[in-house]
Amino acid sequence: QVQLVESGGGLVQAGGSLRLSCAASGNIVSINAMGWYRQAPGKQRELVAAITSGGSTNYADSVKGRFTISRDNAKNAVSLQMNSLKPEDTAVYYCNADVVTAGGIVYYTRDYWGQGTQVTVSS
Repeated sequence: QVQLVESGGGLVQAGGSLRLSCAASGNIVSINAMGWYRQAPGKQRELVAAITSGGSTNYADSVKGRFTISRDNAKNAVSLQMNSLKPEDTAVYYCNADVVTAGGIVYYTRDYWGQGTQVTVSS
């Protein structure tokens, strides 16, 4: 069983900063990509940023230049530094990880999700 635990959400004024963190634990062999998604009320969940095990990153156009994703492979952790926050960044943010686990001699790969953390940016 694998768990992703997020922290760092909250309420901030426009122009402010927040840092989200997520740590994976459990029967983990390795983790491929890790990322952050968000879902605003009435909207679909969307990718915010992703990072491979090798450190390659991908960002949504709406956050480029403002958000930075990073990871610590040794700790199975990923973070999202969010600067210059805007009211339209308000959403529930979810951590995601593509995790490899082992069952005997068989390896499995599947997506895991965190429970979500609320980010609210006031104008």
